[in-house]
Amino acid sequence: MIALALDTSEARGSVAVRRDGRTVAVRPHEVAADYSSWLLGATEDALREAAATMKSVELLAVSTGPGSFTGVRVGLTTVKAWAEVYGKPIVGVSRLESMARAGEPCGFVAASYDAQRGQIFGGLYRWVDGAMKAVEAEMVTAPGAFVALVEEKAGTESVRWVTLDPQLISSAAGWGVRERRGDRLIACTADVASLIGELAEERATRGEFTDALELDANYVRRSDAEILWKGPASSVR
Repeated sequence: MIALALDTSEARGSVAVRRDGRTVAVRPHEVAADYSSWLLGATEDALREAAATMKSVELLAVSTGPGSFTGVRVGLTTVKAWAEVYGKPIVGVSRLESMARAGEPCGFVAASYDAQRGQIFGGLYRWVDGAMKAVEAEMVTAPGAFVALVEEKAGTESVRWVTLDPQLISSAAGWGVRERRGDRLIACTADVASLIGELAEERATRGEFTDALELDANYVRRSDAEILWKGPASSVR
């Protein structure tokens, strides 16, 4: 199977082409250009390196967030257009869940990355009978509040922390307690598109595709316009 995976959740996005379960080309977003002007050229370059074309791609994988409103929207809109033009199936997946599934499938896993404004996007999961389950809904919250939530849910059980921003977790209040419990802090690869593609491929093999009309973003955070209109939320999430 040839899969094309997009991650436009935030500035550290990427495009990955995977062939038969292995990443064969990656283009990280390392420039100032926004995704609307960068994405198509990066995709063409990655496909060329992988000796593939849009016609030969068999699966479109895309991050549904959480992340920036503009970035996530560009990725979803692009994939929807490709699906319509080329007749390709789509699998939309959570960026946090894709990160959390990296590594050995056991115990609790906490995935996170910088959400700006002194907050992080976070998700807490647990492997049960070979399947990963969400312990809590994905959230946007302060690093210390996320560490406190994990402490509440995991207790004395060790947790594997997968993050794009280790310093935000290691400097958070309460991290020392988790560290003494034997928790491991793992810096996630910046090529999250490959992780998104891997999870999408697993779901595709089970026939779990996403209808293009139902493909939607999970921003988690409300937009600035909504905050100004409705006022700040009372919850940290």
